[in-house]
Formats: sequence, C-alpha cells, structure tokens
Amino acid sequence: MTLKSKDLLAGIAASLGEIANTLKSLAPPPPEAEPALGAADAYYWSGDTGWLMAVPHVSRVPLAMLKGIDSVQDILLRNTEQFARGHGANNALLWGSRGMGKSSLVKAIHGDIGQRAEKEGFERLILIEIAREDLDSLPALMRLIAGQPARFIVFCDDLSFDPGETSYKSLKTILDGGLEGRPANVLFYATSNRRHLMPRDMIENERATAINPGEAVEEKVSLSDRFGLWLGFHNCDQPTYLTMVEAYADHYGLEIDAERLRARAIEWAATRGARSGRVAIQLIRTLSGEEGKALD
Repeated sequence: MTLKSKDLLAGIAASLGEIANTLKSLAPPPPEAEPALGAADAYYWSGDTGWLMAVPHVSRVPLAMLKGIDSVQDILLRNTEQFARGHGANNALLWGSRGMGKSSLVKAIHGDIGQRAEKEGFERLILIEIAREDLDSLPALMRLIAGQPARFIVFCDDLSFDPGETSYKSLKTILDGGLEGRPANVLFYATSNRRHLMPRDMIENERATAINPGEAVEEKVSLSDRFGLWLGFHNCDQPTYLTMVEAYADHYGLEIDAERLRARAIEWAATRGARSGRVAIQLIRTLSGEEGKALD
C-alpha cells in the first residue's frame, strides 16, 4: 500500500469518526427509568433497557366477578394475603385450560388487596409483569427491587419453553438454589397451559435421543417443582359457564331477558367449541355492542 493510499484511508476513518460523534450528539437522551417505587402499583419490566415502565391502568375485573374457580381463587388469595402481611408464602404456577381466568385471577387479587391495604394492614404490593423473552434479565430485576420498602409479585403470563431455549435457567436460579436467590420481598407467579412448562412431544423426543433418558429433561421438568403452589384450571361445565355469563351481564348492566341471555350463551359457546370465562366475556362484548353500550 502506498503512502498516498494510507493517507486517504486515514482521512476516511477520521471523517467517519466525526460523523459518528455528530450523530451521537444529535440523538435524544434515553428516557429515565421509572423508579421502582413510583406512584403506580403496577409496572412492566423491559429486559432490553432494564427499565420499569409504569402501568397507570391495569386491565382487570373485580375479584367477585370471577366464577367457577372458587377453590384455586381461595388458595391464591390466602397465599397473596400472607405475603402482603410479610408472612411466609409460595411462588405459584397457575396452569390449565385457556380462557379460564388464570391471568385475570392474578390481576384481580392484586387489585383486591390494594383496595383493602390500609384497612387490613397490608404492606404495599406492587405487580411487575415480565415477558417470557425477558427471563434472562430476571437477576437484574431482582437486584433492583430487593430491599425496597414494598412487596413485589413478578408475574409472567403464558410461560412455556420450546426446544433450544435456555432462559428457564435464569428463572430456576431465582426460584430456588442460586447464590443470590429470590429476595424475601418478591414472589413469582406464572400462568401456563402446560403443567410442566414444556410440550409433551418435546419431553418424549429428548428422552428418546438422550444417553440417559431418565435424566434428559429432569432439569427443565424440575422447574415446575420449584413453585410451591400448583393451581389447576380446567374446562367448565355448562352451568358454570352460564353463571359466568350472568355475572358479567349483571356487572355491566346489560338489560336482556334471562331466557334470551341463556339461549345466546349456549349458541355462542357452541359456535366456538368451548366454554370458558374468555368465551363468556366475548359474548358480553357482543351483546353490549348490540345494545349500543360500551364496556367500562
């Protein structure tokens, strides 16, 4: 390379450096992270940025509106109340059928305890939602909220793992056994359609191809064992489904004849091939639209 070529390359490099510095100076400063204990009682955790973003209005229904899940509701409510009082409590895995109120129950209990906090002496309870894709950043979140003067429920909706994923290791470490472990002021609640958080065909495939089939998936399957509570949600029968529909209709003040409501509910469930709380609220949205009403 000639001296002239070297000088030319050096000039180009210098120019590119100046352009980069100029662009950096023109870029807007990153938004400040929301403090862990701002005014809101619910936040969304962004693993990419390491920020807690306030959720000013949580999409939830009153606890009394949830029907057909009384037994699991009582267990999770009691567990959460114990935690909000500073007593012993367990991480919880809510698993089972779609649309049966798993995530709705978590949000409803959080809201219910928040409303009763002053009267019943609960500590401040903050709900933090984390996406499954951000589980690798759990240790960073734990360090941020550990020791804060509040209690936190870290909530992951629709938790499951597919072949090749390794993020479950971060969750496993936090739930039990890691050097830092889970802070005393934090619980982890998760919902999943799978009791063991991974599909059956994945379990069978790894067992079939492993040198030691008995231990091939033990690490992943044992993750569910680290939840102290396993709460099962199952498809509901027709009477329970109709009770859900009636409860939603009463709550939103729909003026519709009881027999007509029942007939529409049965027809609606038949066209969808399922009965669940989700199917019930979808019907109520349709009926409210027909009446020219908006759901609050």
